[in-house]
Formats: sequence, structure tokens, C-alpha cells
Amino acid sequence: MEFDEYESLPKASMSTVMMAGALAGASEHSVMYPLDSIKTRMQSFNPVPGGKYTGISDVFRRMLSEGLLRPMRGFSTVLLGAGPAHALYFSCYEKLKDISLPLVSKNHQYIVHGSAGVFATLLHDGIMTPADLVKQRMQMHGSPYSSTWDCVRKTFKAEGSRAFYRSYTTQATMNVPFQSIHFIIYEFMQKVTNKKKKYKPSAHVVSGGVAGAIAAAVTTPFDVCKTFLNTQDRSALMGKPFVSGLIKAAKSVYMLGGLKGFFQGMSARVLYQIPATAISWSVYEFFKYFINKHEIELQRKAENFIETVEDLSVDIKTVKEKY
Repeated sequence: MEFDEYESLPKASMSTVMMAGALAGASEHSVMYPLDSIKTRMQSFNPVPGGKYTGISDVFRRMLSEGLLRPMRGFSTVLLGAGPAHALYFSCYEKLKDISLPLVSKNHQYIVHGSAGVFATLLHDGIMTPADLVKQRMQMHGSPYSSTWDCVRKTFKAEGSRAFYRSYTTQATMNVPFQSIHFIIYEFMQKVTNKKKKYKPSAHVVSGGVAGAIAAAVTTPFDVCKTFLNTQDRSALMGKPFVSGLIKAAKSVYMLGGLKGFFQGMSARVLYQIPATAISWSVYEFFKYFINKHEIELQRKAENFIETVEDLSVDIKTVKEKY
């Protein structure tokens, strides 16, 4: 029988899962951030010079004309939020999965994966909703904010603390089905691509990419509504006050863009999620494996050291008794 070191490792501790999750979240958002900036602009209804964007390349070209680093504007905000948000996200998912899986049959495990994803998402969004608001306002054309702190300060002064959670229910409404679909497909793809349940980077990349693409395409209308709530402009709303809530956001999106408006930026969102989710899962699985393996090796060394000390103590005691 072949020895599989990955499968032989005990379940990772919560500290290991949280550390791996934080590193996964930071990696995901770092690599794909420029495409996230493009998606935000494609989904926005705010007026821009030169008229509507015609595609991903058009958005990117116009952004670069504003400065070479423009696609990375607001990056520090999402990086600060992604670490702790993903740490809670993965630790909650793993804990609920470990508790619930033994209680259901193999045919119903997808229910556990989906439900664990839902609860993990609610914790994740509690941190990421304010970060997303600041990030998306920094990403917009003609953003009046000079820094993350400047955006936080001016938003709080003009709209109050409620502004930072204006899109929470919409984001949760989007992310609950997104993450449920995402986790179910990821676990399903793991059974297809990684039947032996070994540490297999290619399987994690493929499974994550497929899961992210499908979940992103299905939930794009919710993402458009979330972006609208975070970046709404009074000129786009024809002087009307800011709106809040999914229903009002959906009505506004329909008024401004019709049915097509709900699918603005879908290509950029899917293109973002394929590598982003693949990176997130592969980095998470790698660091969980690496950190856990390292912890087990240290534990084994410590146990061996203790056994050696105990053996020496017995030998010394025997010698004393003999002489």
C-alpha cells in the first residue's frame, strides 16, 4: 500500500487553517486586483469621459491613461480586509464541515459543504463589506479620494457609518449562493480530479477555477447591484438621494441599464474569478499542508526528545540504585 503523507496528516489546527486562509486571501486579491478594478468600472453607471466602456481592453487602456498605477488604486484597502476575512472564512468552513460531515450520508455531503459555505460567508462579508466600499470608490474614474483614510474620513462625514454597510445585505445575498455553489462544485471537482485525496496542486487549481467561473457567472446580477450601492453617483441617479437595499438597487439598475444592465462586467468578473479562486484554493491547500506538516514534525521531534530524556532518567536512576 502506497503511503500518502498528505492523507496521513491529522486535521489541521484552527490556527493553521486561519493562517493558510489569510495567505490565500491576500494572494488571491493581490494577483488579480487590476482585473477587479476593470470589473468595477464596467459595472458602474457613473458617467465617464468618452462615454460607456466597450470592453475589458477599453477600460484598461483608459485606466492606464490616468497613470500606470491606476489599476492598483485601493489595493491596500482590500489587502487589509482580505487577510482577516479569509482567515475567518476558511476556519469557519473547515470547523463546520468537520462537525457536520459525520452526521450525514455520503449522498448528502453537498448539503454540508453548501451550508458551511453560507455561514463562512456571513463572517467574511462582515469584514469585507466596508473594505469593498472603500476599494470600489477608490477604483472609480475621477475618484476624489487621495488615500484609503481620506476615503473613510470623507465617507463617514458625508454619509455616516451606515454607508460602510449599505451593501451588506446585497453582498450577503450575492455571496451566499456564490459560496454555496463555489464550495459544492469545488468539492465535487475534487472527487473528479483528486480521487485519492492526495495533496495535488493541479487538482486544486482546476477545481477552484471551475468553481469560481460558474459561481461568478450565476451571481453577476447581485454583484452589479452591490457595485451600484457602493459607487452610486447623484448625477447618474438624476439628483435623487442615495439608495440602499437590494430591491431599490435592482430597480435603479433596471432604470439605468435595463435587463442588460444586470450583466455588465460579467466577462471581467468571470475572468477575474477563474484564476483568483484557483489561486486562493491552491495557496490555501499548500500552506495548510506545509504548515500542518511542519507542526507535526516539530511535535514528533519534541516527543522523541522527551522519550530520550525519560530513558536517560531511567538509566541514571538504575545506575544510582546499583552503586
